[in-house]
Amino acid sequence: MHIWLRLLWSITITQCAALAPSNESYACNNSPDLCDRSYSNITHLGAHDSPFLRDQSTGYSISGNQDLNTTRQLDAGVRLLTAQVHSHNGAWHLCHSDCALLDAGPLSSWLATIKSWLDNHPYDVVSVLLVNPDLATRSDFDGEFETAAIRSYAYAPKSTTAASVKWPTLDELIASGKRLVTFVADIAPSMAAPYLMDEFTFVFENPYSVTSLSNFSCTTQRPATLQGQTSAAMQSGRLPLMNHFLNIRQSFDIQIPDVGNLSVTNAASGPTGNLGDAAAICTAAYGIAPTFILVDFFEHGSSISTVDKLNGIVAVGRTPAASNATARAIGTSGVVAQVGNLGSSLSCYNGLSLTCLLMSLVILMT
Repeated sequence: MHIWLRLLWSITITQCAALAPSNESYACNNSPDLCDRSYSNITHLGAHDSPFLRDQSTGYSISGNQDLNTTRQLDAGVRLLTAQVHSHNGAWHLCHSDCALLDAGPLSSWLATIKSWLDNHPYDVVSVLLVNPDLATRSDFDGEFETAAIRSYAYAPKSTTAASVKWPTLDELIASGKRLVTFVADIAPSMAAPYLMDEFTFVFENPYSVTSLSNFSCTTQRPATLQGQTSAAMQSGRLPLMNHFLNIRQSFDIQIPDVGNLSVTNAASGPTGNLGDAAAICTAAYGIAPTFILVDFFEHGSSISTVDKLNGIVAVGRTPAASNATARAIGTSGVVAQVGNLGSSLSCYNGLSLTCLLMSLVILMT
């Protein structure tokens, strides 16, 4: 009897090994080639002010920085989402500069949308950068994450007071279930809710308030302690975030997105100020490709293909984003179905792995 049990055990283990997904059978952030790369060795495309839309829901507000909502951004390949958090009537809302100008609703509701997307995409890692002008506390943010039931996804570094020397690979983040990387600008480093990483402890940025195509620069602007010291910023272990969006300065020093120059700003090549050349210049300045590239109206132009080129991948499993003009015509009434090339097979892999585990437990108990 024991001989048969050992034989059955051997067969079960062999079957489980064969059926369990390897990074050749699934895609991490839309490419199998990214699975074994460190989080810090990948360029993550970012949607600047992700929830602030210029669509029907906002009356095509000139303050909006994106045409497509957060879910559609993620479907198309965006993996960094930024937003501003403000106090509004005793709650924490996503507001563009001021809640009277553009209010995208409660932070917890937006986080719940991201959580839902992560639930349905088990091999993707998403990053969030929350700008904190109204000085929400760690407890405030933690409560919002708890309300959204997304806290269990949050990755926490070993130290909150120093930049990470070694970041996990996407495979490691996926295996641990910690597929949400969260930065806050600014928040004091602490081991209370350690997943809320102070942005400028871990990241540095180039200038972000640019109003001329000839003024994009790779020079470090933030944190202030490293302003103008790009070499020192890199040596500190901080991850480079490349802002690449253009504004128009209006009366009272108010700035709004420059949509008239999107064909240049988000282009892979061409006139001064294009994204492709700027990324190449910053890659040379940093010695590595930027970890994050942040753009407005991401689907207009070549931001996705530019980031894919930096990563050296041919992406799979994305839902192509509508063009800028089409998105505005559709507004929020258009529905884009999530069509992942690997979706059905991933579900099968998960089910087979569970079956293998249950079979193994039965044999062990026998």
